[in-house]
Amino acid sequence: MARKRQVLVVGLGRFGSAVATTLAELDCEVACVDSHERPIQRIAPLVTHALQLDSTDRDALKQISVAEFDVAVVAIGADIEASILTTANLSELGCTDIVAKAMTLPHARILEKVGAHRVVFPEHEMGVRLGNALAGTNLIDYMELDPRYAVAEIRCPVEIAGRTLAEANVRGRYDVIVLCVKTGDDVDVIPAADKRLEKSDIIVVAGPTKSIDKLAR
Repeated sequence: MARKRQVLVVGLGRFGSAVATTLAELDCEVACVDSHERPIQRIAPLVTHALQLDSTDRDALKQISVAEFDVAVVAIGADIEASILTTANLSELGCTDIVAKAMTLPHARILEKVGAHRVVFPEHEMGVRLGNALAGTNLIDYMELDPRYAVAEIRCPVEIAGRTLAEANVRGRYDVIVLCVKTGDDVDVIPAADKRLEKSDIIVVAGPTKSIDKLAR
């Protein structure tokens, strides 16, 4: 029997709680930490372990053997100082994969300097998704790699439908790479240059966020 993935989630606001419960539903062993009692009580029945402690206290974190987790998620939001101190503590205690939530680009840069291996911007991503949905663009889903680059799922734009990838010259015209093309139930990963795009296709692209926005309009 395969070992279950073990994940530590620090901070139980909306983002942290959503991450923790989703991981639990996917059969991961999830341990949650928060400095407040109420969110711990709320999530305890849904995850493997839930503990109230101050993650900015290095000695407190040390007691729960944080280095043994496969990944640690720092989901602390508005308290930027706590976010940075927690990330630094986890790094110093030997965590090999730290994912940290950032509020701003300077915050993200500091998180990376103190030990975060990956930084996410959930509020910004949701704002981009909502904005595109309200504007009626072709964007379906969007994952920001950092504030400059993203991977996105979009409906095939009219201006490139009916053309092959070579004819559409998506990389040259829009500065994005087509990672796959979904036609109904068929998925063509890393499609060839002679792949013909249809109006009903969904394409997954990677590149600068501004270029993706341009293609999705």
